[in-house]
Amino acid sequence: MTIPPFTTPDTLARPPRPFSLRTYLWIVFALSWPPQIAYALWGNDPIRGYLLSSLSMVMVTVGTFIAGRWVFRDGFQNMGWRWGKPRHYQAVFALALFIFGAPVLIENLLGLHSLPETFSVGALLGGFLTSFVLTLIPGFGEEFGWRAYLLPRLAQRHSPRKALLIHAFIWWAWHIPALVKIGWQAQGAQGSPWLSVLMTLLVSLLPAMMNAVLFAYVWAASGSLAVASVYHSAYDEVRDALDRGIGFGPLVSLWEMAATLLLGAALLWKADWPRLLRRN
Repeated sequence: MTIPPFTTPDTLARPPRPFSLRTYLWIVFALSWPPQIAYALWGNDPIRGYLLSSLSMVMVTVGTFIAGRWVFRDGFQNMGWRWGKPRHYQAVFALALFIFGAPVLIENLLGLHSLPETFSVGALLGGFLTSFVLTLIPGFGEEFGWRAYLLPRLAQRHSPRKALLIHAFIWWAWHIPALVKIGWQAQGAQGSPWLSVLMTLLVSLLPAMMNAVLFAYVWAASGSLAVASVYHSAYDEVRDALDRGIGFGPLVSLWEMAATLLLGAALLWKADWPRLLRRN
């Protein structure tokens, strides 16, 4: 018999408990929201912001481990414990570059945004590689919890697409403290900060949910937590490296929202989710 990861003879001796979404969310949010709220309040310093946001992501794994190991005792098998194929890694880097690199290139070609005088390809790549490596573990933290653990358990109770939408809404809701921070900082000179926050929450809902579907497809299609974690890190750090090194003009946010919304919606509708979720 093959013992799944993180399973002990003591775990095998005790029967699992039925999965409770409410209990799972209480555990994960209670552990991961405090550092995210701290990030929203005090994360303006780059190093402190990175540490707090990364801690929040890692605590998703901690909460999931507690839930799977001691609360529900249902283990961590069939979560994608394989490395994936080289083409999977090529595809996720290409996808991250399409979402963030393509609009930056278009902006500069059309003169909508110009390169800063201090721009350096070497500095851009060096900054990306450093931040990419540092974000791999936090990226794994989210993928381990939201995609590899939560999504299959939702799919056992609901149709695959309903499970995807529930998981996607939860993923959006988990980001609410960070979204409140974005909305508060985006208020106009004469605008109400709370109106800006409300608009940010509303405008982000569907793109964020479809982005969660896109993340879920990467995990399910590759069958690999490693590939999903690499994509999560590439998504975050291609964005941040380009923003730091080149800067974003008006096209980037619109392109990102449209690309993730359309790709996620197409995958939600067309992908063979029953087969993809059944094999993981």
